[in-house]
Amino acid sequence: MDNHRQKPWHSQNIEEIFEVLHTSEDGLSDAEAADRLRKNGRNELRSKPPKTIFQMLKAQIIDPMVLILIGAAAFSAVLQEWTEAIVIFSIVVLNALIGIVQEKKAQSSLEALRNMSAPTARVLRQGEESIVPASELVTGDVVLLSDGDMVPADMRLIHSVNLKVQEASLTGESVPSEKDADQLLSEDCLLGDRSNMVYTSSIVTYGRAIGVVVATGMDTQVGNIANMLVDQDELDTPLKQKLNAVGKTLTIVGLIVCVLIFAIGALYQRPLIPQFLVAISLAISIIPEGLPATATIVMALGVQRMAKKNALIRKLPAVETLGSATVICSDKTGTLTLNKMTVTHIAINGDFEAGRTTPIKSAAERHPEVYQELVYAAALCNDASLDPDQEGEIIGDPTEGALIHMAQAFGINHESLEDEYPRLFEQPFDSDRKRMTTVHRIKDKWIAYTKGAVDEMVPLCTHILTSQGVRPITEDDRIHITKLCLHMSENALRVLGFAMKTLSSVPEEDEDNLEFDMTFIGAVGMIDPPRREVAESIRTCREAGIRTIMITGDHKVTAMAIAKELGIYQDGNTVLSGDELDAMTDQELDQWVKNTTVFARVSPADKLRIIQSLKRTGEVAAMTGDGVNDSPALKAADIGVAMGITGTDVAKDASDMILLDDSFTTIAYAIKEGRRVYRNIQKVIQFLLVGNIAEILTLFVATVFNWDAPLLAVHILWVNLATATLPALALGVDPASKNIMKHKPVKSGTLFEKDLVRRVVTQGIFVSAMTIAAYWIGVSLGDHTVGQTMAFCVLAFSQMLRAFNQRSNTEPIWIRAEGINPWLFVSFGVSLLLMSCILFIPALQGMFQLTLLNATQWLIVAGLSFASILQVEIVKAIKRLTGSKSK
Repeated sequence: MDNHRQKPWHSQNIEEIFEVLHTSEDGLSDAEAADRLRKNGRNELRSKPPKTIFQMLKAQIIDPMVLILIGAAAFSAVLQEWTEAIVIFSIVVLNALIGIVQEKKAQSSLEALRNMSAPTARVLRQGEESIVPASELVTGDVVLLSDGDMVPADMRLIHSVNLKVQEASLTGESVPSEKDADQLLSEDCLLGDRSNMVYTSSIVTYGRAIGVVVATGMDTQVGNIANMLVDQDELDTPLKQKLNAVGKTLTIVGLIVCVLIFAIGALYQRPLIPQFLVAISLAISIIPEGLPATATIVMALGVQRMAKKNALIRKLPAVETLGSATVICSDKTGTLTLNKMTVTHIAINGDFEAGRTTPIKSAAERHPEVYQELVYAAALCNDASLDPDQEGEIIGDPTEGALIHMAQAFGINHESLEDEYPRLFEQPFDSDRKRMTTVHRIKDKWIAYTKGAVDEMVPLCTHILTSQGVRPITEDDRIHITKLCLHMSENALRVLGFAMKTLSSVPEEDEDNLEFDMTFIGAVGMIDPPRREVAESIRTCREAGIRTIMITGDHKVTAMAIAKELGIYQDGNTVLSGDELDAMTDQELDQWVKNTTVFARVSPADKLRIIQSLKRTGEVAAMTGDGVNDSPALKAADIGVAMGITGTDVAKDASDMILLDDSFTTIAYAIKEGRRVYRNIQKVIQFLLVGNIAEILTLFVATVFNWDAPLLAVHILWVNLATATLPALALGVDPASKNIMKHKPVKSGTLFEKDLVRRVVTQGIFVSAMTIAAYWIGVSLGDHTVGQTMAFCVLAFSQMLRAFNQRSNTEPIWIRAEGINPWLFVSFGVSLLLMSCILFIPALQGMFQLTLLNATQWLIVAGLSFASILQVEIVKAIKRLTGSKSK
């Protein structure tokens, strides 16, 4: 069939489509439908097979840092160093399990897309209506649609009557789209403007239609989105990229150190086994064994804090990634706005003359009698109703729902008004007239109320209602009405006009036309309003160096109005539409995206392309959204943020984070929390690597000079796991710096900023010098065992004490604006207790090859340990004098 299809479906007439699909208005025969189902497959979405447990395990094991740990564990086992082997292997297993569990939870996007398919469909087969499973629909089937139906496949409409379809989850438009089967559209017509087409997963909100199926399963628009999701590889978050860089760096260092050790050992003609022991000691000292576990726990604690603030993290590293974001791309409908049409302004005769509108709240408070007819017209000429099961929610067209809420603002109960003045006659809305009329008995009179497009209604009005009563409408009145309504439209308001007419009797024939010689009452303007708290959140993000971009399927005028009100669009920014985007090459888009803050009337593929362009230009891109149309971009972004209340299952399952309250302010909190986690992980890395460098240098210097080892492998392992891990965890929950939202975000790259490298190296060298000094002082005051014990104590106590001055790189140890971190004191106490056990319990003392120290030796240990704190504080004081900001 594709060979005959020269033009898109929306640009072909019905006869052409019937010819191409070999079908007719009576539909297919049962035999033909069965044959096509067998050839083309079921009307379902498919996906690539999910990763197996083995594949996930393989991905975990080939991580460079993990490979080093496995190698160290294997060497330890070969040399029967069982304590080291068991501990290291346990860390490997724990790390792999955490990774697999997180990945397993994240693979259900396409399953959610499948669940969006309609379960059944009313279809014509051989001219007779029957109900079939939606999965058995084939191209060429003729399907009947009515109010409330979910569209089961992509269809070209054959007939339509007053049809409106809610396509927000696919196109991003908050207002249902009006459909017309008789229209023939240009080939380049955008998805949201294809009024003669309906698409899978859309909802019919009004009217009825008959359509012919033109695409099923993976060939539908939703299927195209599913293909985008399948094609998107799982992307590493910035934190994972940085930790991988740390692992690669440490791998290279480890190989170099091992080669050097063997070379030096060969020069000194040392026995093989001692060389292996020294190599293992150095391999262990190179790797901060506590780093993967500590980073995981720090992020997990961040996740718990964010969950309490309504931000649910689905993938652990995502808590940090948002803190690194440089751009937040936000869908408009339901994210920046309420996704709930609301009447905001109202206009009657005096307003038209003055060229102004009255805010609904002000009009409701004033409540002059002249507003009553407008409110009655809005409430009675209305097919929507309040949902009895969900307070405040509407059943029916969102535009008509907004009018019910408007009546409530004036103290009018919609249901009570309908009961008092029931509908006696109606002329339903249709897309040709763009009007609707109902007749009611009010105060012994038959009153007809009409609502619709103002430009279609005003020419039919001969009178106008004013505060002084009804008078003939003048040409000036018509000009004032048209001008004010145009001004409302330019401010992104959807405008509806209202008129009334007194009848002598109720019409008897359905074809009777009442829409002439009417009295114009007034007009209302409505919009999907922005969330009140969003503007402040966007300002906070801007102060934090984060740009907010609106990406929406809505029209340019509406998008611009919302963007200006929220502060997203500012002087000098650019606005692009979908057709302008389509005309650009990737290289041109990469230039425009740097200054564009609003993308309007875009397709799902456009959203994905924008995210890809931002990433090419070096941005860390976050994407928020709630619809099916957002899911490919959510998955492609560095972090996808879905709405928890209004979001579709597809959007949630493609995301990294879900906002449980749909509040944009939660994103601002998440950014702060993400930055806190990032900075705290930097503190942990700095804290751990200083100790590791001290260990490497101490052993390396001893090897180069052919000394007896000042530290044993078991000493290094103890320091890394017992006296370093707990303080590292305490640093991981340190409160955020007062200036954390004043700094620009750190882009993807390396965790090792210049200052961090300098601090790690200088502090590591100093601690190593103190450790070596302790060893030689101990040897001179006693023997090798005393020297080893003193070196071990200085290394361990230096590590424990340094945790207190790692909280800030500029503020002194006794000052911290965010208050005390009690966990540092707890961790110090526990570490001190553990150290006491191996230093003073004879059995453990023997296992670690340690000895008791006398008072003089303890004073020397204390002095050398506190010296490391003094060194850091002197560097901080110099930094404060040079005016560096605290982080």
